[in-house]
Amino acid sequence: MSMKIPLTARGAQQLRDELRRLKSQDRPRIIQAIAEARAHGDLRENAEYHAAKEQQGFVEARIKDIEGKLSYAQIIDVTQFGTGSKVIFGATVELHDTLEGASITWRIVGEDEADIKIGLISVGSPIARALIGKLEGDTVEVKAPSGTRSYEILAVRYE
Repeated sequence: MSMKIPLTARGAQQLRDELRRLKSQDRPRIIQAIAEARAHGDLRENAEYHAAKEQQGFVEARIKDIEGKLSYAQIIDVTQFGTGSKVIFGATVELHDTLEGASITWRIVGEDEADIKIGLISVGSPIARALIGKLEGDTVEVKAPSGTRSYEILAVRYE
């Protein structure tokens, strides 16, 4: 990882919070579980010990992953950009699906923050790539696996 990873200020804070929880709660809990399992004797046939060691591996890998991402993070606070109508990273975009007639709202975020269920799409997704640089009132065509979709940009907000 030698290039910067774009993150919203909210996404960076969520990673910091998860890192703090992993280090202050999960890691000590697992260390305690390993110590208790060791006290039961023979480690070769001790399922509790092996499960705790496996958990420890997952937690340590996640800690390393988060620390790496934060060290390469380019934190972008979109609230500093004012009230322009241009779609940029971090913007919340309200769209009108011209095929289905429905309105949808997405926020363009970093890859690690994306969660389509709550309206957060990755900056690398086809929809976000099509929206970046466009203005309110523009119509955007997106090539999706289900076919080409057409969206009209109704509003751009920086929250």
